[in-house]
Amino acid sequence: MSPKRIASLLFAAILTIAIIWAMGQKPIGESFAAMIRDPWGVVTLIDLYAGFIAFALVIALFEKPWVAVVLFGLLCVLGNIISLGWLAFRGFRLIESRWNHTETP
Repeated sequence: MSPKRIASLLFAAILTIAIIWAMGQKPIGESFAAMIRDPWGVVTLIDLYAGFIAFALVIALFEKPWVAVVLFGLLCVLGNIISLGWLAFRGFRLIESRWNHTETP
């Protein structure tokens, strides 16, 4: 297993553990309500979803349209666990393959 895959899976595991911990501390609705009352909370959510859209566009370059749509939906619900999983199992291999078959400008 490559170091990049290991790192992606490790970060996904850390994020999963953090999510499970947070779920045990406070209901997400309560935290979300507080977040949208704060201007920086709104900025953070816009930034988060802009990142989801940007990463979904990267996924769409490599995946079938229906797969990209499903992954985008999961990304919006489950967050960057999906990004990290896609990188670990598909992204790095596809990106390296594309780099190896193109000339540098």
